[in-house]
Amino acid sequence: MIRYLIIDDEYIAHDIIKGYCDMLPNMKLEKNCYDALEALQYLNEHSVDLIFLDLNMPKLKGFDFLKTLSSPPKVIVTTAYKEFALEGYELNIADYLLKPFSFERCLKAINKALSLPATAPSPTEGAKNNAEVKRIFLRGDKKYTQVVIDNILFIEAAGNYTKVILKEETLLIREKISNLLTSLPSHNLLQVHKSFAVTKNHIKSIEGNRIFIGEHIIPIGKVYKMNVNQLLG
Repeated sequence: MIRYLIIDDEYIAHDIIKGYCDMLPNMKLEKNCYDALEALQYLNEHSVDLIFLDLNMPKLKGFDFLKTLSSPPKVIVTTAYKEFALEGYELNIADYLLKPFSFERCLKAINKALSLPATAPSPTEGAKNNAEVKRIFLRGDKKYTQVVIDNILFIEAAGNYTKVILKEETLLIREKISNLLTSLPSHNLLQVHKSFAVTKNHIKSIEGNRIFIGEHIIPIGKVYKMNVNQLLG
């Protein structure tokens, strides 16, 4: 379950963000906060995984609020003022949404936030938090499915769709493989063919122009042979 907080002085902004999040599984709104002081009081007693943060609010501005947090959760800034983007990235925000924003753009920001490592996990919760945050929402024909990124074995192009092969199931995603590759973290994903990309830590063996992952055999394309050679050192 991804627990989130909305901090914005505009009621319509709360309705839009909640409406978008309600379309996704396992997203739970913990509280609507209409100024940063209200959010500070809530966070003193509770924790969340994600904050949607407006910047131009009364009493305490968004970035000033963020600077008061010693171990902030993932933060997605939502604002009508694009000139503050640079300062936001210096504060390690996950993404910057310029109002008005679409559901697709909001989804991209959520996926980006969830794929980032935890900022400061405690020693007893570090492994658990890392497993929880490395997730992504993938769109099928009729629903969005939340996927643990480390469970992806490989992905395969299927025309305008992409097959995502997981440890226990296969999902057919309504997106081209080129677009999906830009959404997934690249540090552990290796494209080995125009139609295939594999997760490095699931590779069992490499033989000739073939990669073995479990019971699956993935071809290595000539153009992508260098990627595999770099992996082998």
